[in-house]
Amino acid sequence: MAGPPTGHSVRRPEAEIVRRIAAGGPAVVALSGGVDSALVAAFAREALGDRAVAVTLTGTAVAAEELASARAVAATIGIEHRTIDADPLEREAYRANGLDRCYHCRSVETAALRNWGAARGYVQYLDGVQADDLGDDRPGLRAMDEAGFSHPLLAAGWGKGAVRDAARRRGLPNWDRASNACLASRVAPGQEVTAGLLHRIEAAEAVLRAAGFRRVRVRVDAGTARVVVDPDEVGRLLAEPLASELVGRIRATGFDRVTIDPHGYGALRAALPVVP
Repeated sequence: MAGPPTGHSVRRPEAEIVRRIAAGGPAVVALSGGVDSALVAAFAREALGDRAVAVTLTGTAVAAEELASARAVAATIGIEHRTIDADPLEREAYRANGLDRCYHCRSVETAALRNWGAARGYVQYLDGVQADDLGDDRPGLRAMDEAGFSHPLLAAGWGKGAVRDAARRRGLPNWDRASNACLASRVAPGQEVTAGLLHRIEAAEAVLRAAGFRRVRVRVDAGTARVVVDPDEVGRLLAEPLASELVGRIRATGFDRVTIDPHGYGALRAALPVVP
C-alpha cells in the first residue's frame, strides 16, 4: 500500500481499503485537521478497532485550529487520539526555507511518529495522501515514502471528490473543510522561518476567520503580509469599512505593511496595496 498507483488506476471500494488496513496490523494514523487523514482514521478504526491510534503532531508550524479539528474528528470516529510534539524548526535546513523545506519538515515529523509508534508495538503508519496530491511538487511525500508510510487513499486511486463524499456519508465534522497547509507555507522561499513569524501569521489568519472568511492565507514576503481569500469573497474583503478594519487588526499582530490580493486564492498575480 506504500506506493502510488500506476497507470490509470480504477478507484477501489471502501471495503477493500479497510481489508488492506486490517491485514497490516496495529496502525498509527497521522491525523491532521484535514478531511483526507480524517477518512483514513475512520477506515483504520473500522479495520482495527482499538489497535488503531490517531496521532496529531503539535509544534510551532501547526495552527491551533488544526489541532481542534483533529480532536473533533477523533471524537466523532471514536478512535484513540494522542498528540506528540515535533518541531521542524530545530532543523537548520527547514528554517532556511528552501524549495525542499517540506522534505525536512516531514523527515522530522515521520521520525517522531515512528519512534513513538515503535515503542508501543505499532507496525504500520498511515497518512492521508490522495491522488490529487500528485499534481503538486511534493518533497514531503518523498520523505514519507522514505519513512515507510502507507497511503491507503492513493493506493486505492481516490481523489479529493471521493474523499469528501465518503467523509460526508460517515458524518465526519470536517468533510467540507477548506484545504489547508502548514503555517510555514505562507513564507516566501528563501526567507527564514522563525517561531515568531509563524505565530504572527497564525494570529493574522485568526483575525480573518473571526470575520467569517472560510479559506484564508496570510502570505509573507520581505515583511509584507499579503491577505488571500477565495475569489468569491474578495469583494467583501475589499469593501469598506471592513477592509480598513481588518488591515488595522492584522497590522496589530506585528506586520507593518498589509496588502490584499484582489484576485483571490489560486491566482499567481501581484497583490495591490490596500493602504500606502
